[in-house]
Amino acid sequence: MFASDIGIDLGTATVLVYVKGKGIVLNEPSVVAVDQETGRVLKVGAEAQRMVGRTPGNIQVIRPLKDGVISYCDYTEEMLKRFLRKVIRHSIFKPRVLVCVPSGITDVEERAIIDAAYKAGASKAYIIEEPVAAAIGAGVNIALPHGVMVVDIGGGTTDIAVISLNDVAVSVSIKVAGDKFDETLIKYIRNKHRMLIGERTAEEIKKKIGCVCMPETDTEIEIKGRCLMTGLPKMITLKASETYEAFEENAGLIVDAIKSVLERTPPELVGDIAIDGIILTGGGALLHGFDELVTKHTGIKTVIADDPVTCVVRGTGKELDNLNYRQDGILNIARQNR
Repeated sequence: MFASDIGIDLGTATVLVYVKGKGIVLNEPSVVAVDQETGRVLKVGAEAQRMVGRTPGNIQVIRPLKDGVISYCDYTEEMLKRFLRKVIRHSIFKPRVLVCVPSGITDVEERAIIDAAYKAGASKAYIIEEPVAAAIGAGVNIALPHGVMVVDIGGGTTDIAVISLNDVAVSVSIKVAGDKFDETLIKYIRNKHRMLIGERTAEEIKKKIGCVCMPETDTEIEIKGRCLMTGLPKMITLKASETYEAFEENAGLIVDAIKSVLERTPPELVGDIAIDGIILTGGGALLHGFDELVTKHTGIKTVIADDPVTCVVRGTGKELDNLNYRQDGILNIARQNR
């Protein structure tokens, strides 16, 4: 059986895999469980995620990617190998793989991702910038001589780009995204309520009541953690308005980055963006009020793409049709000009 071309959204928080002709076939956390004594990877993805906070001392659950780039090459390679094995288990041929990368990636980081893809079993490896893939996944025709601004708020990075004629005119990648929001929420609850919560609890709070604009209805959620005063279990009621306080600074940094990209964008392209608006993609776009916040501070209509979490991998899937025109191992986009 011949191998199908594969697109991978290699995210800091989640890995999504798209197989040509089948669509999205895998959506799992970017985590691995490692035996500290032997260095052997025990579990990856959802199976490893279920072990968070519940492992003995010799087993550590880690994220092999940080801020959108590879931190542990061997673990990333093993994670990719196991994910690819899941989706091409009956194939006797190696697939061609297209991997998404942040727009601010360095040459060294780029090479690490390419090497990991080859070692995981790719016959050829290609990479595409996340904002470009996000725009394609959002249904934008990037081939036109028309400016489009995409803001992809992922787990490790927020990638902001202005795209025209299949190329990126201006872009920036900042390490303020979903993980940073989780960290600040954990810190906020520790300082204000004297209670310690874990990453999974912070993620749950963010998804259920997280907001970056003051909510009209101050919804609440009950959360459990450990009291820092007594060391015993503790339960509190957290309000949506408190998440707004916790997230305000990080959201402001993303807005400032958007404004800095607009300031560096040629006037003609800014005019196009002013008419068509800004597109938000990625899981962070689902934080309540993000579109309103960007509109308020830029004066430009901002919309959230349909199914923003899968925009990048869907765009990557569409680009699989163009692999024959790509050069393997490098970006098609000349970052040095930006």
